[in-house]
Amino acid sequence: MDQTLPLSITHEVRDRCLCLHVQRAARALGRIFDEALKPAGLSHGQYSLLVSLNRPPPTIGETAYLLAMDRTTLTANLKPLERRGLLVQRADEKDKRTRRLHLTDQGRATLKKAVPIWRSTHDRIDQLVRDDIDILKGDLIGLAFGEVGTE
Repeated sequence: MDQTLPLSITHEVRDRCLCLHVQRAARALGRIFDEALKPAGLSHGQYSLLVSLNRPPPTIGETAYLLAMDRTTLTANLKPLERRGLLVQRADEKDKRTRRLHLTDQGRATLKKAVPIWRSTHDRIDQLVRDDIDILKGDLIGLAFGEVGTE
């Protein structure tokens, strides 16, 4: 029994698969931002995580939701930043079982150095997107949070 798929299927996936295109673009963007953020000592994922803490101290669950990560992955990503002294975890004042994430002074200083790098890199990338970038961002946010087709 021949179970070979026709090459046309491979071409269809290559040309149509939104997941493939988004993953490739995400990897390319990640490489661009990782390289740009090296002088600040951050990867793009670490930058996003630290920026997400630049507000009244969120819980681990709130941060995981914002970053569309599971809690286990977030916890693993927090550890190196915590070891570097960029953030600390503290028990919530009202519920000691809940952990809140706090930027340290060193974390804020690192972000202050990284933000202009992120902005200039993002400005260059924004110029590459030919269509309405706000529509693209809205569609990607909708996909990430399960809000596609709810309007």
